[in-house]
Order: sequence, then C-alpha cells, then structure tokens
Amino acid sequence: MAKVVVHVMPKTEILDPQGQAIVGALGRLGFDGISDVRQGKRFELEVADDIDDGKLAEIAESLLANTVIEDWTVTREASEENA
Repeated sequence: MAKVVVHVMPKTEILDPQGQAIVGALGRLGFDGISDVRQGKRFELEVADDIDDGKLAEIAESLLANTVIEDWTVTREASEENA
C-alpha cells in the first residue's frame, strides 16, 4: 500500500472568499503582514502499489477537484517502511 496526497486549490484567477475572510480575521487579531490566504483541500488516500499516476489523475479530476475552478496535485509519500 502507498499513501497518496491530493491537494486541491482554487485557481489563481478564482476569487477565494474563505481565504479573504481569513486574511481579514488575522488582521483583526493583530497578525500583520499577511496579504493573501488561499484555502484548499487535502485528501489522503491509501492505494495499492499498482495504482499508477494516470489512475490517480483520473480520480482527482473526476471526483476530488472541480477542474473548472480548481487545480490539483498528486504526491506519493514515502512509506514508513522506506523512510
């Protein structure tokens, strides 16, 4: 088994109201110097070793991300046995 992480983020040209709300809250709480926040999603999948990158891309594009407004990346993490 392998651990795969899929990060999904709004495309840069898409307004991120949640991120902007966080920027405002940080300023009100006294955390100065933060001008932008983008909020996304992280999915962790345990997959069989024979699942290839093409299949992972298909999963990300068809289920995990709305490709019209979101970009995604897939990363295979080192197993604890190999770390």
